Amino acid sequence: MTIRSIPFQILLHGCALIALLPRFWSWGSFLVFVITTWLTACLGLSIGYHRLLSHRSFKTSLLFERILATLGALSYQFGPIRWVSIHRRHHRHSDTELDPHNSNKGFWYSYIGWLFNNKLIDVCPKCEQHVKDISKDRYYRWLHKYYGLLQIPLALFLYSLGGWSFVLWGIPLRIVYTLFLVGLVNSITHQRGYRRFNNVPGFNHTLVALLSFGEGYHNNHHEYPNSANLGLKGEFDISWYHLLLMSKLGLVSIKY
Repeated sequence: MTIRSIPFQILLHGCALIALLPRFWSWGSFLVFVITTWLTACLGLSIGYHRLLSHRSFKTSLLFERILATLGALSYQFGPIRWVSIHRRHHRHSDTELDPHNSNKGFWYSYIGWLFNNKLIDVCPKCEQHVKDISKDRYYRWLHKYYGLLQIPLALFLYSLGGWSFVLWGIPLRIVYTLFLVGLVNSITHQRGYRRFNNVPGFNHTLVALLSFGEGYHNNHHEYPNSANLGLKGEFDISWYHLLLMSKLGLVSIKY
């Protein structure tokens, strides 16, 4: 079973609910949830998969790129090749029949329904035109096939630290929360919020942006897709401040 399977989603959400039972609560498990979400959703998805691999909005070494991509794969939002292909198709065909999570099909479709029985999220030889820059990389091809296996060493590590409570908070609850964030960006920011630019799709939504590490400034992003900073005047994009720190540390190079 995979993330595209309804039985798997039921199992995953069930385990996330079990994590919330009082017997599995502790400040340690909550800290595990915060740290693993930061590593995989902020550094991995927002910065690695989205701003680096999908849009090349900053430069870095191949080693650090692969570290960020690995954290993205740990988010359990597909491997980098499929994720980047989906996102680039979204920009190319936003809110049309060729958009993998077309918001015109309704809130629930763009929130989660698009994951199921959707040929637009397949990666085939014809579709690889969207990901030519990464599809030939052997490591990314490995992540494409085996990204799910990364949860196993993480589970063993978390279990050794704090037992089942750490595993439940650090894997199923964290994955479900990340799905929730991605769903909010795919749905709400194409239906609700405010716009700075009327000539491009999407809306800016402050609450979604705060929850999703800056990804909620979607109207800005569609106007400036290659910008590493999704926030404009008065808009707080926490991933951008991560990148500024990385730049000062010499890990990345950003165009200002």
